[in-house]
Amino acid sequence: MTARRPAPSRRPAPSRRPARRPQRPRVRARLGDPARRLGVAAGLLGMVVALLVGRLIQVQGLQGESYAAVAQSERLRTIDIPATRGEITDRDGEVLARSVEARTVTADPHLIADPAAYAHLLSPQLGVDETTLATRMADRTKRYVVLARGVDPMAWRQIAATIDPGTGKPISGVFAETTSKRIYPADTLAANVLGFVNSTGVGAGGIEHEFDDVLAGVAGKQTYERDSRGGRIATAGGRITEPIPGNDLQLTIDRDIQWVAQRAIASQVRRTKADSGTVIVQDVHTGEILAMATAPTFDPNNPGASPPEDRGNRAVSQVYEPGSIGKAITMSALLDSGSATPDTKIRIPGTLARAGHTLHDDVDHGLWRLTLSGVMAKSSNIGTVLATDTMGISTLYKYMKAFGVGEQSGLGFPGESRGILADVGDWSGTQKYTVPFGQGYAVNTVQVASIYQTIANGGVRIAPRLIKSWTDSTGLKHVPEASATSRVVSAATAQEVTRMLEAVVHSGGTAPDVKVPGYRVAGKTGTAQFADPKCGCYRGYTASFAGFAPADNPEVVVSVTLQRPAKGHFGGELGGPVFMRTVTFALQALGIRPTGVRWAPVTIDW
Repeated sequence: MTARRPAPSRRPAPSRRPARRPQRPRVRARLGDPARRLGVAAGLLGMVVALLVGRLIQVQGLQGESYAAVAQSERLRTIDIPATRGEITDRDGEVLARSVEARTVTADPHLIADPAAYAHLLSPQLGVDETTLATRMADRTKRYVVLARGVDPMAWRQIAATIDPGTGKPISGVFAETTSKRIYPADTLAANVLGFVNSTGVGAGGIEHEFDDVLAGVAGKQTYERDSRGGRIATAGGRITEPIPGNDLQLTIDRDIQWVAQRAIASQVRRTKADSGTVIVQDVHTGEILAMATAPTFDPNNPGASPPEDRGNRAVSQVYEPGSIGKAITMSALLDSGSATPDTKIRIPGTLARAGHTLHDDVDHGLWRLTLSGVMAKSSNIGTVLATDTMGISTLYKYMKAFGVGEQSGLGFPGESRGILADVGDWSGTQKYTVPFGQGYAVNTVQVASIYQTIANGGVRIAPRLIKSWTDSTGLKHVPEASATSRVVSAATAQEVTRMLEAVVHSGGTAPDVKVPGYRVAGKTGTAQFADPKCGCYRGYTASFAGFAPADNPEVVVSVTLQRPAKGHFGGELGGPVFMRTVTFALQALGIRPTGVRWAPVTIDW
């Protein structure tokens, strides 16, 4: 049997008292130094204040102007207030050009969410290409873009009421500024004289361009405050500098005479299939231009619809060899210099050799026995050359310059050409013989009118003029100084040449059908080869007629040209009808009565 291990003894463990913690010696707390704390706080506060003051100085002092400019640009807008452009009227005060109220439509691209949708809506109403509008309204680099100028106020009201399909409300971000639009009530009437203005209202042609500073006035300024949507805050006030209106211009043009001249030349250009045509009507005693017509022409209300060449003024810019209408200068020089008389007898062969060339007349003929008056009446080139041999080309050159050939006319019209007249020392061998009968130099239609005005006015040239008066913004009317005058030939010479010019429109002359019932007429036909600058060669003809009436008491000069007609080419045949229609109406419109004095025929043959 296994012995048991005795059980362990279970004496209770002796009890222990917890150890006693040693007590710390009591230390009396010391209070902080208030002065020190205040010093630290003040130092920190000073640093903060210094930072704030420094930043304030930076913002208000160093960057103040830039921040102020940004703020002002966001809040204020300054716009120009266009001055009302002055009116242009005819000699009787009939309005030819005026300005009416219009709108410039603008946009803020930042306020337009869908430029393409807006462009689609506005394009038909503004008449601006949809792509162009979309591009402008999508330019987020700008807060102001111009969408269209010269918009009718009624059209703007319709635009402002257009509904945005995205919001169902009227469109936003599109605005209008009050401005003006140039209109021409008579459409094409005197368009090539008046010219036109461009899209910004600046004169771009004709009188509008030449006198832009007179007509335009001085624009004003308006500054206003705008809201967050870009609209004007009506109650926020603003600053306005009122514009100064432009001056009104009164032209020497007679509206009715201009209308008749314009219709006459346009009809003849169409009938003859000519490239172009011009007509000048001038007052003999004042030099005032009563009509300046060009065909083809254009509508200044929509100049872009016509080719550039039709928007100029061919009457002053297009030069051409005058042909036989230039013989009036040669005959005046012969008589005034004493080199010949109207009755000087000249034997004229069918051809004439000069400078290695053979000269001809317009018609084939055998030997002609003509007086100098007969040479003029039949427009003989050969007879003119033979007569000039007795005078010399230096004398002829002097008279040509005196008549204004190769010189500015004095009209002061933009784009005016002075013509072409080489110094006499530079004339070629051929020119010495062709210049006397009108080839080898070039003139414009105004210069031709001025030549015949000089003869009609007793030998005294008066520089042509287009401006009768102007009225400033105070209502004060100004009249320009009288045109410059100069005596070119004696009164006796002018009278003799006039009688020779009358022979042209009678039996035996080159224009016997040019007649104005009840009135005596003096005139000259011209048929010259047309020098085409495109090819540097002669191609086609210039047909012309220039003259005046009444021949015995001249009042009105009319000069007509047709360039490169396809149906016919003689000046009397083509230019004569335009002259007759225009001068007949001008005499009636001006109240000029026939004198009742009959013409004393000159001797043509001997």
